Amino acid sequence: MVIFGGGGDLTRRLLIPAIYNLVGSQLLDEGFSIIAVDWSDLDTETLRSQLGETMRQFVAQRRSSASELHEADWEWLSQRISFLRGGFDDSQTYQTLSSLCGVGNCVFYLAVAARFFAPIVGQLEAAGLTRETESRFRRVVVEKPFGSDLISARALNAQLRNALEESQIYRIDHYLGKETVQNILALRFSNGFFEPLWNRQNIDHVQITAAETVGVEKRGRFYETTGALRDMVPNHIMQLLAMVAMEAPISFDADAVRDEKSKVLAAVHPITANDIVRGQYTAGSIAGRALAGYRDEPDVAPDSQAESFIAMKLSIDNWRWAGVPFYVRTGKRLALRKTEIAIHFKQAPYALFRETPVEKLTPNIMVLQIQPTEGVTMQFSAKMPGPTVKLGGVRMKFDYADWFQEGPSTGYETLIYDCLIGDATLFQRADNVEAGWKVVQPAIEAWKDGGRNAQSKLQFYAAGKAGPDAADALLARDGRHWLRLNG
Repeated sequence: MVIFGGGGDLTRRLLIPAIYNLVGSQLLDEGFSIIAVDWSDLDTETLRSQLGETMRQFVAQRRSSASELHEADWEWLSQRISFLRGGFDDSQTYQTLSSLCGVGNCVFYLAVAARFFAPIVGQLEAAGLTRETESRFRRVVVEKPFGSDLISARALNAQLRNALEESQIYRIDHYLGKETVQNILALRFSNGFFEPLWNRQNIDHVQITAAETVGVEKRGRFYETTGALRDMVPNHIMQLLAMVAMEAPISFDADAVRDEKSKVLAAVHPITANDIVRGQYTAGSIAGRALAGYRDEPDVAPDSQAESFIAMKLSIDNWRWAGVPFYVRTGKRLALRKTEIAIHFKQAPYALFRETPVEKLTPNIMVLQIQPTEGVTMQFSAKMPGPTVKLGGVRMKFDYADWFQEGPSTGYETLIYDCLIGDATLFQRADNVEAGWKVVQPAIEAWKDGGRNAQSKLQFYAAGKAGPDAADALLARDGRHWLRLNG
């Protein structure tokens, strides 16, 4: 594995810990090795030492009994890490890589800023490093963002495919490495009592929430040109929506799954200004800690029009989902860190209980919890003990941590391993990426004036709240409401 940006934050915090976990699971070949490519002033021994310190901190923070680094596993991995100092646009870097890689299998991981994607891939092709044979594979892993709008996404895909076959490109989205996300397909298609209910006859609406308590931290410059819509919706949110709404694939072959994802994303009706709310956080507090507003964050303009919150109503124009709204919200500095998908089933007829003291029926909701905990909760009605008919709301809850041994700790383990064995199921294909951008492109076009027109005006919310009031109004006009972020 060749990691471009091997001295960077992503490599230290996520990639090396994930590969360490694969070592512990005995999933790596004896001949596995890592070449970290960066222009940092490092050498192999210094990098190994720094990564070792990071790994000890990582293991100590894990919620498990294994709170100390397994020295034998780390020794095995660290001795297979080497450092190559070189510029990403320097042809000599790639000539050196060519001699180091030889005729073996190679995965090139682009843990770099998006502006380097096309230049690195071009240099790899020019050096002959992307050429595959019957006895070796060459694959390239690309981190998001996959473009900044539909036009740039198409251009990036074209640049990548000028040097690579689509089968060599692994567009990675770490959300898809989470166990609950992968479990969506298993839950739907391996259980006979779910799939028959998964349609417009039985489901009233779907809510997808990706809430964060953190602000923009030190990413103000990035967020000013990106915002919540570009950062989250075309990639993370659309992948979650696709897995909930897609039809059953003919098999779990990678292209069969991605074909169905593309179909459902192509059926998502492009959003209008009336179905989207843009928000930006102001000063507030979370857990008693005073927090600055977005415009007071480092590297943020005092009159910034970048959104830190998005809520939208989406419609899918196909037979299964016609008339079923999908409500989406994502934002920073919200009341609680939570990513979940809530399936709201239609209400049972009330007529049976009209002669009883029952005042209302408990909504039937199935919640797929993705983070910070992973599991599934189902809410329904049951009769309360006693001589009269009184109904109470009850919940059944399944937590991964309670039923299975603690799984991968970073979310990258499954994705890295799948890339090594050539399973592209959890990676985005070019048409998946472009379909996601196509949905939000009308909003991007409407905001080209900086978001100052009436239809895209920012709505403000205090840090620590659930978002702006306009997000509540988006559902209220349909007679619905969001699930509370604090439960």
